[in-house]
Amino acid sequence: MSDDTPLTDRKFASRVDWNLMRTFVDIVRAGGIGAAARELNKQQPSISAALKRLEDHVGTTLLVRSANGVEMTAAGKAMMALCEDMLASARLVPHQIAQAIRRVEGIVRIQIVSAIVSAEFDEAIASFHRRHPGIRIEIRVSSWRQVLDALERGEVEVGIGYDNSVRGGLVYEPLFVECQQLYCGRSHPMFGYRISQPRELKDEAFVLGGEDEIEIVTHLRRRYGLGARVTGLAQDINEARRLIVCGVGIGFLPVPAVRAEIERGLLWPLLHADFEPSYEIFLLARAEPERDTATQLFIDEVFRRIRAIPRA
Repeated sequence: MSDDTPLTDRKFASRVDWNLMRTFVDIVRAGGIGAAARELNKQQPSISAALKRLEDHVGTTLLVRSANGVEMTAAGKAMMALCEDMLASARLVPHQIAQAIRRVEGIVRIQIVSAIVSAEFDEAIASFHRRHPGIRIEIRVSSWRQVLDALERGEVEVGIGYDNSVRGGLVYEPLFVECQQLYCGRSHPMFGYRISQPRELKDEAFVLGGEDEIEIVTHLRRRYGLGARVTGLAQDINEARRLIVCGVGIGFLPVPAVRAEIERGLLWPLLHADFEPSYEIFLLARAEPERDTATQLFIDEVFRRIRAIPRA
């Protein structure tokens, strides 16, 4: 067979064994025929025969042996993309059927960092509840590291938070870019003033966010020597805000989370905008979960709304 052999069989869909495509995906994901046979608990010759039958159907070579196992040809890469799309569609069948007959119940478990402000996420929840009032939504608040760990352990299927890297087992959908600012309360001597350099505040009493502190904020604090004198500690943004408003110390807070306090004159931003650390907040999901229908429909709703937002 040649990679240049054209595919001319107009009856391909009715002739091909769809299980062959599943086996092809298993070979690629396992990294070789022998590895796929071990994972599937089948004999290696049967896996090789399945690959040969699929290649005969499409009329070209899909995989070639290499030192590392197998490599996809150009045709193999195209086949892999099509197979993954078909498998994704197949996984949605029971969920879409359940939605069509409106018999969807269950629980959607979400783990989220504290003080998230997102109109799109709120609208997705409201819309989802209107469509599926029989589904219960549970939200648990934790630090951003705990959100990621809970997703990887399979304790939850949906998360909202920050990540300083990329974990291969997770899907990342950008939700919004968040900024933090350094605030003081009304009773603080610096209230009403802006500083020119963050290091001017290195001797000030500080409220820290513990495990909830974003790494980019930690790096900024350390760069300018901020937070050496700790007078308050809170593992939740809302409680850190409370301590700062009460005058326990100055501290970093997400800008969207404190708009009401700014308008009421309870908090004051100390840094110029050039110093504000910014980072991306993601909607997170496990990459290949066996999701129940309630969770899949919720993820579809949120992804649909997020992806409809025009991006600059």
